[in-house]
Amino acid sequence: MKKQTEKVVFKGEWLSVHESVYLNQNGQEIVWESVRRQRSKAGVVVFAKMKPSGRLILVKQYRPVLNGFIIGFPAGLSNDEPEQALVELKEETGYVGTITEISPILKSNGGIIDDGGRVVCIEVDENDPRNKNPQQELEPTEQIEVFPIHPDDAYDFLMKEYEQKTHIAANLWYLFVLSKMI
Repeated sequence: MKKQTEKVVFKGEWLSVHESVYLNQNGQEIVWESVRRQRSKAGVVVFAKMKPSGRLILVKQYRPVLNGFIIGFPAGLSNDEPEQALVELKEETGYVGTITEISPILKSNGGIIDDGGRVVCIEVDENDPRNKNPQQELEPTEQIEVFPIHPDDAYDFLMKEYEQKTHIAANLWYLFVLSKMI
């Protein structure tokens, strides 16, 4: 595929929509629409594991685009600053921790949007006094409930939430269900 032209068909405060024309390997024109972020090109997904219990920190967050709630990992936009994961964890859950691993930039939906993000692994010490009674620091646009879940209980938890019409983030399904099939 070779890009011939591209034009912006919509530009908002946070997103823009682009229309691109490509020539495929047979010389045929292909028109493709895509979305781009206006303010940030990278995000962070926070994979926070609590020690010593081994529980993972999940969040249930209201998302207007879904007109409902979705269960996922804490996350946010970072402009490719992995340390932003510590800020997102504190804001969304109240917990503090230490970064243990940072992924390369990953793409979550290369069919429609050009952004990417990093998975940042954080260890949360349950014995740290700051984690005994965590207090969220939510923005006015956020409605988030925190769920520390042991991986062994994740499938049943996700299915219960799904029955209650809660959406499930794909990365949770990959982690807790598909990884057991491999």
